[in-house]
Amino acid sequence: MNLKRKATISTLVGIFLMMVSCEEDLTTLGEGVVGGEPFTTGKAVFDVFAYNKRVNAVQTNRLPLYQLGNFNDPIYGVRRGSITSQVQLPINQNTRATINVFGELSQSTEDGADSDESESTIPENETVKEVFLYLPYQLQPESLRDRDLDGVDDQFDADPDDPNSDSDNDGLTDFAENTGGTNPLDPDTDGDGIGDADDESTVQNAFARTFSLDSIYGNREVPFRLKVERSTFFLRDLDPNTNFEEAQEYFSSQRFSPDFVDEVLFEGEVEISNEQIVFFNEDDPDTEDVDESLTLDATRTLSPGIRVPLDPDFFQQNLLNKEGSSELLSQANFVEFFRGVHLSLDATDDMMILFDLSGARITITYEYDNYNNNNTVSDTSDDFIEQVERDFVLNLLRNSGGLISGNAVNTFESDDFPPQIADQLDNGDNASRIYLKGGDGAVAEVDLFDDTDADPILEEIRSKNWIINEANLVFHVDEQSLNGLIEEEQPPRIYLYNAETNLPIYNFVIESESSVNTDPLGLYLNFGGILNRENNTYTIRITEHINNIIVRDSANAKLALTLTSNIDITQSRVAEAMGAGGSVIDVPVMSTVNALGTVLFGSNVQAANEEKKLKLEIFFTETN
Repeated sequence: MNLKRKATISTLVGIFLMMVSCEEDLTTLGEGVVGGEPFTTGKAVFDVFAYNKRVNAVQTNRLPLYQLGNFNDPIYGVRRGSITSQVQLPINQNTRATINVFGELSQSTEDGADSDESESTIPENETVKEVFLYLPYQLQPESLRDRDLDGVDDQFDADPDDPNSDSDNDGLTDFAENTGGTNPLDPDTDGDGIGDADDESTVQNAFARTFSLDSIYGNREVPFRLKVERSTFFLRDLDPNTNFEEAQEYFSSQRFSPDFVDEVLFEGEVEISNEQIVFFNEDDPDTEDVDESLTLDATRTLSPGIRVPLDPDFFQQNLLNKEGSSELLSQANFVEFFRGVHLSLDATDDMMILFDLSGARITITYEYDNYNNNNTVSDTSDDFIEQVERDFVLNLLRNSGGLISGNAVNTFESDDFPPQIADQLDNGDNASRIYLKGGDGAVAEVDLFDDTDADPILEEIRSKNWIINEANLVFHVDEQSLNGLIEEEQPPRIYLYNAETNLPIYNFVIESESSVNTDPLGLYLNFGGILNRENNTYTIRITEHINNIIVRDSANAKLALTLTSNIDITQSRVAEAMGAGGSVIDVPVMSTVNALGTVLFGSNVQAANEEKKLKLEIFFTETN
């Protein structure tokens, strides 16, 4: 049975409209005189209609974050995320041309060594020494990780609000150790048996710092198995069906493995570490009194992340040995030749990690023969050939001022939804439960006031000449349906927007003023949508939107409800999704990158859940 209901004016006045005087808990809305006349404040409650919609596949290329691994959602089942990415040649920052020369000489110059009259023209014999793939984890901004700015992330700080706390109990405050260059989380930074408070010979800042990690779901204490393969699939940048005028779209349903992968570049266990990846300097034999190997090479220090070795022979054959060939002539040629890499986790691993691929890279360390003239150009008697080491860095994606170059696709393989959920999607019924799941999951469509024709209700409201002080939508989490979902895996924020234009319904200027920091959960606090963990509710303030409808005669557009990982990412940037029956749905890109899910109460609830029913609350002032 279709449960849609059409509200009437009598319903509005008799059932859904509840007037409350300013003496009844609403004094914060103000009291006094408007236009010389006494006024009263009140609260009106209106019906909201929500309809669940399935997202079968979503566009997953050119994303800000990519999901790798397996997320076991107790509500919606398991999602397995893999990544297929192009690889980018380095760029000369002056000429903006790709770098395709190894060592000092081009391959054509080396090939002419026998006939070249210059002594310095020699075969360089470039040889790969080692290759590493690096995938950095997500970190919060430092000001949010470390409230007291004492150098210790709040997660590990004995007192995150006191810079003078002593987290490692060594007699030195965290702040003193941070400024003095010792480890505030280790009472004996250099491990020589003398505590930091008494040690006068500890080398400053020669340790790996510890950070709190974000966007990692699963047991971090258990290793997982990572597989890196060569991709054989050509990711197009432009769509031939649009005469190559529009960007190519790839969807989460695209399958690359096993048909479009071949050589395995790495396969093995990886452990999560929240420490920096550090490298020490080499000792200089000319400085006998100084041991440089005790100091960190700050130029090579990496934020916490995955760093695994790749097959050096593969890169010798497919990169260094291709110097001077057409394959390395341009990025377009290189992508045609070396299609990219495919990343996956073992299907049995309970681990999901979100990565910004613009920070990921493959570093090839190689050695070559270099002709050294000993700074005497005219005298060749003291010239010699030395072996030099150099890095050649390939990026997966490249971010230049917010513009992403390169292409990568997230593949999702997701379990079918349980029948009790699947039956509630795309059935046209006013929902008793709202199902939200990021990516290839579920979204909701929301109608305010009436499901078919809200005009009579809106006209009734306009006739009362209300001054609307505040309008809220309150969504209650169905805790019983969470099915054991742990607190860390509950979506911290939901997002409501105009489903017809894909634009926000808040006033950007007002919301910017309500932001307290750059953290996604510190932005646009007036608009809200953030989970209140004390009562398991999400409150979204839509005052500006209601005023636009009531006062400024804007259209009462359909709204859409999704999850969001970051409300600050331009919400008009949408990803195309495939809905039921091949229908097209537009969803915000930050819903696409979200692996989480939840269940909320709708408005078609049973009497036992009446207090948790979805409703629109309008607080107003009315002149007498």
